[in-house]
Amino acid sequence: MFMLKSDFLKAGHTPTLLAAFLYFDLAFMVWVILGPLGVQIANDLHLTHAQKGLMVATPVLAGALLRLVMGVLVDHLKPKMAGAIGQVIVIAALFFAWYFGVHSYEQTLILGLFLGVAGASFAAALPLASRWYPAEHQGTAMGIAGAGNSGTALAALLAPSLAVAFGWSNVFGLALIPLIIVFILYLLMAKDAPECPAPKSLAEYFAVLKDKDAWWFMFFYSVTFGGFVGLASSLTIYFNTQYGLDAKTAGFFTAACVFAGSLVRPIGGNVADRIGGVKSLTVMYMGAALFLAVVSFGLPNAWLALAGFVAAMLCLGMGNGAVFQLVPQRFRKEIGVMTGLVGMAGGIGGFYLASSLGYSRQMTGSYQAGFLIFAALAVLALVGLTGVKTRWRTTWGASHLTAAKI
Repeated sequence: MFMLKSDFLKAGHTPTLLAAFLYFDLAFMVWVILGPLGVQIANDLHLTHAQKGLMVATPVLAGALLRLVMGVLVDHLKPKMAGAIGQVIVIAALFFAWYFGVHSYEQTLILGLFLGVAGASFAAALPLASRWYPAEHQGTAMGIAGAGNSGTALAALLAPSLAVAFGWSNVFGLALIPLIIVFILYLLMAKDAPECPAPKSLAEYFAVLKDKDAWWFMFFYSVTFGGFVGLASSLTIYFNTQYGLDAKTAGFFTAACVFAGSLVRPIGGNVADRIGGVKSLTVMYMGAALFLAVVSFGLPNAWLALAGFVAAMLCLGMGNGAVFQLVPQRFRKEIGVMTGLVGMAGGIGGFYLASSLGYSRQMTGSYQAGFLIFAALAVLALVGLTGVKTRWRTTWGASHLTAAKI
C-alpha cells in the first residue's frame, strides 16, 4: 500500500475525504445487496436465470441513471446536501423493505430502483472530496474516496451469512444500523469546499456532451467500473450456479474478488498520478480483456475461477482510479456534471454485464458469451485510448505537465 505524503495531507480536508469514503462505502454496500442475497431470494421466489440477472442488474441501471440527477443536485445544492438527501431516501427504502417484506419478483425490482439512489452516491461523494484537492493530487484523492466501492465486498462477505442466520428480509433491517451511524458521522465531518462552482442551467449541463472527450471518458469508465460492479452484483449467483457453492461460500468467493478490485482503486489513482492515466489504463485494459476471456471458458474448479476473477478485478479496480485521475484534469469546472455522466456510463456498463450473464446462461446454457463480449469491449476501449492519447497529450494535457501527468 502506498504511503500518503505530507503535502497531500496538507493540500485538502481530511475529515471530508474520510466522510466521503464512509458515505460511498456504505452506499455501495446496499446498492449491490440484492446480488449477495440473490441465491436465497431466487430460491424463495422461484426466479429463472434471466430474472436473477435482471434483479441484480436493476439497481445498477437505476444507480447509473440517477447519477446524472445527483450530479445536477450536487451543483445546485452542493455535494454535502445532495449526499444527505440520497442517504435519507436509501434508509427509508430499506426500512420499508424490512418492515413490510419483499414478496414477489416485481417487488425486488421496485426495491432495486430505490437502491439505485445508493449507487448515485458516486456523483456526490467524489465531487465532495475532489473539490478540496489540486490537480497533482486528484488521482490519490479520488482513489481514496472511490475506494468506498469496497462496500460491495462487505455486502458479499456479510449478507449471505446474515441471511442464513436471520432470513434475507431481515438483512435489510440490519443494514440500517451502519447506514444511520455513517449518516450522523457524515453530517458532522463533511464540509463543502470553498471553491464550489456556481449552478448551471440544464442546457449547460448537456453542453458538455458536445465535447467528444466526454464521450470517451464515459465509454472508458463503462468498461472499468461497469466490469467491476457487474461482477460484484453477479458473482455470488455465478459461483452458486456454475460450481454448486452454497450461498455463504459463494459470498466469500465474491467478497475476495470485490475486495481485490476495490482496495486497489486508490493505488490505481496514485500510480496514474506517477506515470500518467493513459499509460496506466493501457495496461489495465489489456489485463482485463485477457482474464475475462480466460474465465469465460469455465475453468475446471471454483478456485481457479476465483484466481481469474481476482486478476480481472485488480485490473478493473486500478482502471477505475486511473480514469478519475484524468477526468478532473480535463473537466475541472464541470467536475460535478462529468462525475454524474461518467458514473452513469459506468453503471450502464455494469447493468449490461450483470443482465447479459443471466440471459447468456438461460439462452445458451453457459455464461461464456456474456464474458467474451465484455472482454471485447475492453479491447475496443484499448483501441480507442490508443487513438486519442496523442491528441490529449498535445492539447489539454500539455497545460498540466508541470503538475500532473496524463
